[in-house]
Amino acid sequence: MSFPALVEPADELTIDEVRRYSRHLIIPDVGMTGQKRLKNAKVLVIGAGGLGSPALLYLAAAGVGTIGIAEFDEVDESNLQRQIIHGQSDIGRPKAESARDSIKEANPYVDVVVHNERLDNDNVMSVFEGYDLIVDGTDNFATRYMVNDAAYFLKIPYVWGSIYRFDGQASVFWPHATDENGESVQAPCYRCLYPEPPPPGMVPSCAEGGVLGVLCASIGSIQVNEAIKVLTGVGDPAVGRLVIYEALELEWRKLKVRKDPNCALCGENPTVTELIDYDAFCGAISEEAADAAAGSTISVTQLEHMLKEREEGTRDFVLVDVREPNEYEINKIPGSVLIPKGDFLNGSALEQLPSVDSGKQIVMHCKSGVRSAETLAIVQGAGYDEAVHVGGGIVAWVNQIDPSQPSY
Repeated sequence: MSFPALVEPADELTIDEVRRYSRHLIIPDVGMTGQKRLKNAKVLVIGAGGLGSPALLYLAAAGVGTIGIAEFDEVDESNLQRQIIHGQSDIGRPKAESARDSIKEANPYVDVVVHNERLDNDNVMSVFEGYDLIVDGTDNFATRYMVNDAAYFLKIPYVWGSIYRFDGQASVFWPHATDENGESVQAPCYRCLYPEPPPPGMVPSCAEGGVLGVLCASIGSIQVNEAIKVLTGVGDPAVGRLVIYEALELEWRKLKVRKDPNCALCGENPTVTELIDYDAFCGAISEEAADAAAGSTISVTQLEHMLKEREEGTRDFVLVDVREPNEYEINKIPGSVLIPKGDFLNGSALEQLPSVDSGKQIVMHCKSGVRSAETLAIVQGAGYDEAVHVGGGIVAWVNQIDPSQPSY
């Protein structure tokens, strides 16, 4: 289904702009009018990371007149495998500023607005106001739900993308979309597709599970393609459709997504009528994990002391690393044994632990403390009452105890 163009055309293109965008201008569906619409458009990209990097560069190259960057993080060396808008010399710089400089180098005719701040309930509405369209490159559920809700309240179309390992998804959420006659097309929002977030700990982040760098370009460019179609009114945007890309099989699929009449946000009887507590709604860890970790969390400094005592023979415990084998190959805490989280979920890990009656304490760690908190709840539930986990995981160990090891 085609939609009316979202943006009115600018008054004119300069001679330099005509030269720059000539390959757009000779496409009949875009032409001078379409390019003027892009020049007049204001697009906010949330995140200057894996998805945001190609999205920002291609929006700029396409001639989108005003590009906002909402990003609060700094460039880390591990980002450079996929976040192509940054370079080696940008390590340690704010990502928003690094991205701004790259955009200006790519296209000096673009106005860049930097929002070097973490989006939250207090600022998201004011940051979004004035933009025609949102391109979302975030990697956590709490922010996605907040972005979806804020965009809905402000009636701004929202181009969403998601990536994990070799798989990506994209869609356009635009519940207020109308057809050429001004009639509602009953388009869905993000909540129509995902009414509830997954259980805490069930879906690893890219930092935990990894992502193929080039996948970011595949999905990020799809997001820009959809943004251009919505802004200029050409083609058939992915409104009411979910695009799925499986890189290993080189397979693209499209699924229809219908508006949910019972949607908590855009349904007939909405229950979400204002911004909510999204961290509580999504939950970083389950209630069971939070309860288990309360009073059963040690620091890496305490662990270092415990390991020395174990070497001296004055303490006996088992240090369990619940990460994946490929993570264990990158770095490890000396004296740890690897039992991945999945083995705890299927029950086989308990057979690898000393018996409850042995008196040996179980100490668990992961990358940052989330997975080990989840497995701690399982172990304590099995009768290991003295089990603890390491807050901050091996990230804290490398930063505070053994900086000679690589981080990831």
